[in-house]
Amino acid sequence: MNDHTSSPSPRSDLTSAFLLLRLFLGLRTLLAGLEKFEANKSFSFSNYSENMGRIAKAIADYSIIPAWATNIFAMSLGFLLVIFGAAILLGIKTRASLFLGGLVYVGLGFGLMAVQEGEGVAWIGMQVLMFAVALTLVRHNRFALVADKHCG
Repeated sequence: MNDHTSSPSPRSDLTSAFLLLRLFLGLRTLLAGLEKFEANKSFSFSNYSENMGRIAKAIADYSIIPAWATNIFAMSLGFLLVIFGAAILLGIKTRASLFLGGLVYVGLGFGLMAVQEGEGVAWIGMQVLMFAVALTLVRHNRFALVADKHCG
């Protein structure tokens, strides 16, 4: 008896793996950005300003990072996360979106390192690792609105 089961090609497996990573990282990044705008189940720019001002102050107060630097990072963080999250999710210049989104997470990790928040650093480190793996698989990106050059 010949057992001819159709199995997916290694290429389709890599495409599926990349799609899973892209969906997860896009959703995680988008929702991480949106949560910065939330307070009491309400989303607004005033909530964002208050939330991020509080975070910037706490990091500046408990680390060697100066207040001006924490303020710049904190006030742009939510917007960057929303932009990169949506771009990753939709497949808009995926390689650049993954790299820049990963850099944002490296910045988040640095802030947590500065306040000696080891558990948070570990969680962020796992996400940076997922960005790195996604970047190694990005050539298998088959479902994108705006494709990168040399992808697929």
